[in-house]
Amino acid sequence: MTPDRPEPSPASRLASARQEDAPFPTVPEHNFAVRRATLIALLVAAIVLPCIYVSIMAFNDLRAREADATDVTLRTVRVAEEHALKVFDMNEALDARVVDLVQDLDDHGIREAEGVIHEKLRVMGGGYPQVSAVSIFGSDGALLASSRYFPAPPASILNREDFTGIRDGRVLDHVSRVMIGQVAGEQVFNTGVARRDDNGTFEGVVSVALRPGYFSAFYRELLGGSDAPMTMSLLRSDGAILAHYPAQVSGSATVDPRSPFAAALAEGRRDGVVRTRSSTDGDNLILAFRRVGAYPVYVSCGYRTSAIWAEWYRHLSVLILSMFTPSIVLWCVIWLSLKRLGAEEEAWERWQAEASMRRSIESAYRQSRKMEALGNLVGSVAHDFNNLLMIVSANVQIVRRRGVPGLERELSAVERALKSGQSLTRQLLGVARKQPLHNETLAVERWLPSCRELLRASLGAKVSLVMDIGIDVWPMRVDVAELELALINIAVNARDAMPNGGRFTVRAANISFRHEDGFPLIGEFVQFSLEDTGVGMPPDVLARAFEPLFTTKPKGMGTGLGLPQVFAFCERSGGLAAIDSAIGAGTSVRLYLPRAAAAPEFERPREAPLEHTGTPHGLRILLVEDNDEVAAGTEALLQMMGHQVTWVFNADTALRLFDDAHAKQARTGEPLPFDLVISDIHMPGAMNGIDLAEAVQAFETKLPVILVTGYAEELDRARHVDVKVLSKPFDIALLEQILQAIQRDLAHAQPET
Repeated sequence: MTPDRPEPSPASRLASARQEDAPFPTVPEHNFAVRRATLIALLVAAIVLPCIYVSIMAFNDLRAREADATDVTLRTVRVAEEHALKVFDMNEALDARVVDLVQDLDDHGIREAEGVIHEKLRVMGGGYPQVSAVSIFGSDGALLASSRYFPAPPASILNREDFTGIRDGRVLDHVSRVMIGQVAGEQVFNTGVARRDDNGTFEGVVSVALRPGYFSAFYRELLGGSDAPMTMSLLRSDGAILAHYPAQVSGSATVDPRSPFAAALAEGRRDGVVRTRSSTDGDNLILAFRRVGAYPVYVSCGYRTSAIWAEWYRHLSVLILSMFTPSIVLWCVIWLSLKRLGAEEEAWERWQAEASMRRSIESAYRQSRKMEALGNLVGSVAHDFNNLLMIVSANVQIVRRRGVPGLERELSAVERALKSGQSLTRQLLGVARKQPLHNETLAVERWLPSCRELLRASLGAKVSLVMDIGIDVWPMRVDVAELELALINIAVNARDAMPNGGRFTVRAANISFRHEDGFPLIGEFVQFSLEDTGVGMPPDVLARAFEPLFTTKPKGMGTGLGLPQVFAFCERSGGLAAIDSAIGAGTSVRLYLPRAAAAPEFERPREAPLEHTGTPHGLRILLVEDNDEVAAGTEALLQMMGHQVTWVFNADTALRLFDDAHAKQARTGEPLPFDLVISDIHMPGAMNGIDLAEAVQAFETKLPVILVTGYAEELDRARHVDVKVLSKPFDIALLEQILQAIQRDLAHAQPET
């Protein structure tokens, strides 16, 4: 097998296109070089070599000073980050000790033992100069105990952002903004954790108030006093400044949201260097920043560019004065010419890059429009195709229920064709990204072995199957049916690539990507590696492997939807699919699927349904369907099940029937003439099926509603309404089960005589 090479993302494809496209012929670079050489020759002829030396030295000096300033800020911010990490780790340990101290006590118990708790809190927090107070608050925000006062004064933080944030599980608010503390009585910012009982119920907050002045004093010593040309800050990930040196005018400030530094924080970068303007004194800075461990806190160190320029000007003045030359005027003219030439060259290159970028973006936009048009076309075709499948399915069921002899073989063939049609429709919708995903949390080590027989059937007898599941593979949140289809598609391709037999290997392992890795994905993923020992793909075929409707198989042997379905499924799940192959070296497909946030919940044994005596009477059903043939087949099936069916063409007509029924009910007291509504979603008229379902649910007499549709997007929307939803062509047995359950509910709802 060839080494793993992930498939480039759309963004990386655009970047490659920018480099490879040559929209316009470029001016040869030697034209700029000749003009520059001519100017330098004139400079030498005018005896300006000393001035050239000065300019080169000055330029290099400026860059060296900026590089040194950047290096100093990086080294300084690392020291500050280590210091802050130790402080916050200590605070976390202190919070944990306090939580353990009162773990088995409720608010009343803490108040009763306040004296003992106060003394322990005072001992815990008294040895740290940065700690102003350690406090315990109840679930209602009331102060229960404090290391600073005994007894605790009446105080409440119920409406404070850090209290509500910790209560609601927001990570950012575990570190508060700078404020005047109600307990500490001085300017502090708080770090806190939630107190919870054994059942996970929120019982309050343990808060440690930290002095910003402690950090400012440390930064003053680290920078060497007020004469240093640097600034340092401790701030939250939302830009709120917690501590700053030199001291700022206001007690609380934030980073300018339009600055490059704010943009870097918003992107979630852990470290970096940006050029920005100080929000405290307006000076330009070379700013290095680092995140403090896993806390929502950053430290930053800025080097004032005004100090760099001041030192550079002094050095340049010494150079110019020491290098006397009678040709200073001519040197200035030629230097300006060189500068203008550099600007022209930069402008030309920028224009070339922008032109190439525009072509790449236009190409990507055309591809996006093409996929959008394909999706709309597929959605419309799928709706009509699903209606046709529904008609065939309904009539097959009618024939089966009537017990026509001698047609079992033919009916089975039709049912197999129906299943193939459903599968083809699902593939088309998946490639067009119009098939909704039904995600669930999946335990890989339990699920993947159950697919062994499915994969063996797809691979055939000549290909051996090897499974290698890593240790403690993370759970995933995916659509299991789409994942199974993806594995089958890859297995079928592998089988066709190994006509004389071979080995197909399936591996599952954990993998993490960081921003600095340069991979299109960032975060934690489960990697499925599916490798075969087949003939491999040439480069031109490999480049189009994920292209919809592209296939190298003979006519009638492939649709060109297998690998595109794999790629579309992975992207829509938040992951990526990549393929690597070479002639004679086999093919390797990698699926990167995101890790689930929670462990899967295993199914509990279902309780046996209660048996009901008696035979429920047939339902009075209002069938709303605009397709005559679908309506006729569905109506016949429902009548064969023993139900009374009233068919109307659209939702507007159905609602008028209900209006008439309600008017009659108001006059005579008669109940509504229907027990159930079965409605299509997409119909002509002012209302669709979802609108009708919402109107029926608003009635005083609640009626059950079943919605059916052939549009996948409507199927996804309909799930937000409290109704049963079936996709065409639906399973008749499933519909019959639903109707039987509704019959039982209605039978129980009737008063006993």
